[in-house]
Amino acid sequence: MRRDGMFAVAKDQLDPLICELAHDGYTVIGPTIRDGAITYDEITSAAMLPRGWTQETDGGHYRLKRRTDDACFGFVVGPHSLKRYLFPSRLKLFSVTRDGQGGFSPDVEPPPAPKYAFVGVRSCDLAAVAVQDMVFNSEMPDPYYRQVREQMFVVAVNCAEPGGTCFCSSMDTGPRCSAGYDLAITELSTSFAMEVGSERGQAMLERVRHEEADANARHLVDLMMSTAAKHNMGRSLDTADLPEILMSNLEHRQWDQAGNRCLACANCTLVCPTCFCNNIYDRTDLSGDHADRYRNWGSCFALEFTYHTGGYIRSSRRARYRQWLTHKLASWHGQFGTSGCVGCGRCITWCPVGIDITVEATAIADDVRESLKRHGSGTKTEEADV
Repeated sequence: MRRDGMFAVAKDQLDPLICELAHDGYTVIGPTIRDGAITYDEITSAAMLPRGWTQETDGGHYRLKRRTDDACFGFVVGPHSLKRYLFPSRLKLFSVTRDGQGGFSPDVEPPPAPKYAFVGVRSCDLAAVAVQDMVFNSEMPDPYYRQVREQMFVVAVNCAEPGGTCFCSSMDTGPRCSAGYDLAITELSTSFAMEVGSERGQAMLERVRHEEADANARHLVDLMMSTAAKHNMGRSLDTADLPEILMSNLEHRQWDQAGNRCLACANCTLVCPTCFCNNIYDRTDLSGDHADRYRNWGSCFALEFTYHTGGYIRSSRRARYRQWLTHKLASWHGQFGTSGCVGCGRCITWCPVGIDITVEATAIADDVRESLKRHGSGTKTEEADV
C-alpha cells in the first residue's frame, strides 16, 4: 500500500470517515463544544465538530469566538489532551475479596481498554503522547496504557493558525504533524489535503472518496505550515542551553516572583499533556470483605504530594513551582532524553493568575546570558531552598 504522497479529500467525506471508524468498532473522539470550551469528547458525526468556531487565548484567558468562515478545525487546543484517555484521571487497578477461608481472592486483570479513534489531534498532542510513551509504555509498561495505545487510530490536523499561547515551533513539535498519526489533514478552503502515516491509515483512506492532490495544494500546505511556524506563534522560547541554565540557577530571584503569584491550584499539571504524577489509594466496603485499589492524577503542586518520612520536602509554593518548571524544561532531558514541554500553551491559558512558563524561563535565561556577557561567568549556584 502507498504511504507517500498527498491526497485531496472533499469536506463532505469527513462524515463517511467518522462512520467508517465507528463501523470498525472505534469510539470516535473529536473536538466539540462543551461548557464554553472546545474539548475532546465522543462524536458520532461531523456535525458535532466546532465548525466556524475558534478561541481567543492568553495568560489566564480563554474565550470562544466565531470565525468569519465555516472551518471545521479552525481552532487550537482546548483544556483536554489525549492524556485524558490514555492515562485516565481515575482508574481501578485491581480488587480483592475475602475468600471465606481466611484469605483474599485477588482480581488483578487490567480493566478493559476502549478502542479509540481520535479525530482532530494537533502536532503538540502527538508529541506529548510520544513523551508519555517513555513513562507508561517502556520497559515496564502500564497494561491499560499499552492496550489503548496499540488499538488507537489517529486522524491528526496540521495547525495553520496557532493560538496566542502556542509555542510548538520553539519546542520543535509543530505546527506540522511529523509522526504518530494514521492520517493527517490540512484544512483548505474547500477541501482537505490528506497525508497517510500508516498502513491502517492507507486502508481507511481507500474507504472514502479521494484523489491525488495537485501541485497547487501541495505548495499551499507547505506555505501554510511555514507561515504558521515562523509568523503566527503567540509565544516563543529560546531553548539553547536552557536545561543547564535553569539547573545552575535554582536560587534566582525570578523563582520568588513566580512563587509569590502561584496559587498551587495544580491547573497547569492537570491540563499539561505530559504530566504523569499520580496517587494510589485503597477503598474498602463497610463489611471489610472487599477492597479496590485506584490510581488517580496527582500534582507536584499539592503539599501532601511532597511528603516524605519526616515532613514535606517542598513546603513553599516557590519550591513547588520551581520543581515543576525545571522538571519540564531541564531534568526531563536527563530522565527521558527530551523536553517535557511540547509548547501547547495550556499551562499559560489555564493558569488563573496568568503565570507564563515562557516568560519565567526566559527571564532567568536572559539574565544569566547577560551576566555571562558582562562578566564572563555565570551566577554561582547555592543549595536550593525547600
